[in-house]
Amino acid sequence: MTKACKNYIDGRFVDADGKDVIEVLNPANAQVVGVAPDSGAADVEAAVAAAKRAQPAWEKLPPIARATLLRQISARIRANVDRLARRITLEQGKVLSLAQLEVAFTADYIDYMAEWARRIEGEIVSSDRPGESVFLFRQPIGVTAGILPWNFPFFLIARKVAPALVTGNTIVIKSSEETPLNAIDFADLLADTEIPPGVINILSGRGASTGHALSAHKDVDLVSFTGSVRTGINIMEAASKNLTRVNLELGGKAPAIVLADADLELAAKAIYDSRVLNTGQLCNCAERIYVEKSVVEKFSALVTAHMKATTYGDPMADASVSMGPLINEAGLKKVSALVDKAKASGAQVLTGGRVADRGKGHHYEPTVLVGCRSGMDIMSQEIFGPVLPIQAIDGIDEGIALANDSEYGLTSSIFTRNINSALQASRELRFGETYVNREHFEAMQGFHAGRRKSGIGGTDGKHGLYAYMETHIVYMQG
Repeated sequence: MTKACKNYIDGRFVDADGKDVIEVLNPANAQVVGVAPDSGAADVEAAVAAAKRAQPAWEKLPPIARATLLRQISARIRANVDRLARRITLEQGKVLSLAQLEVAFTADYIDYMAEWARRIEGEIVSSDRPGESVFLFRQPIGVTAGILPWNFPFFLIARKVAPALVTGNTIVIKSSEETPLNAIDFADLLADTEIPPGVINILSGRGASTGHALSAHKDVDLVSFTGSVRTGINIMEAASKNLTRVNLELGGKAPAIVLADADLELAAKAIYDSRVLNTGQLCNCAERIYVEKSVVEKFSALVTAHMKATTYGDPMADASVSMGPLINEAGLKKVSALVDKAKASGAQVLTGGRVADRGKGHHYEPTVLVGCRSGMDIMSQEIFGPVLPIQAIDGIDEGIALANDSEYGLTSSIFTRNINSALQASRELRFGETYVNREHFEAMQGFHAGRRKSGIGGTDGKHGLYAYMETHIVYMQG
């Protein structure tokens, strides 16, 4: 466990300045599975300084050379899929098959971003002056910081590292205090690559200390964060002292609208898949369901059958389970409290509705609630657990109005066989993403961005790549 007690700064593992450590628990059984540093201001200072020293030389490399080095990382990931996936499952609790998919997708994402090396473009702008040329160049921002969540901790390293590096930036990553061990594993892979020292630096630590110091650092030029609204606000406040750019992917309360003309079996399966994936701990999964009254009973029965068939438990003890635990006791209590309050307000439980008897782990039964109303907390607050609240609606107009009546605006979906209804939803739903007749899960070539309290900026695709660049206009008089 030696390397698990160190940070990765300037191309090597180093002891943290302080002696405090973070105990990492397996959420399936509450057993300690490792320790990581609780880094302080001196560790942040060292990591940022290393990134700042490395950035000018890294920027001067041709983009294709940077891409070649990125592909060395993806190759090392592919050679270690099973080992990395087991680490993720052990500290985060997702089923092993999903952890393996996360690792493989991480490698694919790095390769995808590396492909942009020859596609970064500027512009030639028309001038009003005779003999003048106007050029718009895209240039790296400088030193970036990536602050990670715990729900897809390994993939989010790549989501922040890959676009930053291919565009000429350097980066300091702070892992989640819930899941720091897989980030240390990622750092361990870098020893077998030719990435120059200081280009990637990885710290473990708590948000209130390490995360705050990183966000408030004067030499950090962009902070990219994925996580809760409250933490996003704190990061934005810390960054504001230096007018540091922020890119925030925050919470979600994704609506799914099911119309009477939908393929109900398809809708039930897609919404189920969007709810129990990672035990419902995704900001983009379906969080509230609006179903036309004429089919609400049939749809509810179909989705309940899927939820009842869900097997759950400790993925390390039983690889056949389809759902693991919630991340911690606080998450379990939050889910339980929201369901209990909904029941007290008149919602009916079709399946689940209680904490599962699975020993010391943080397990909650897959749950379906019907008879929900828009005034209930279960329909407005983020659940982040395997619970599906269903509300009956009169039609598409009411469904869209209820869907838009939210402080969040990340993802949404509609299920219908009517192209006009699909187009209306595409025009009127006020969300960064809308899925039509499919589960909620974004593609790396899209643009994952939210509205309202779901965040600022976005990730993935061309637009996510350019978030790591700034423009430089040159007026050249001939």
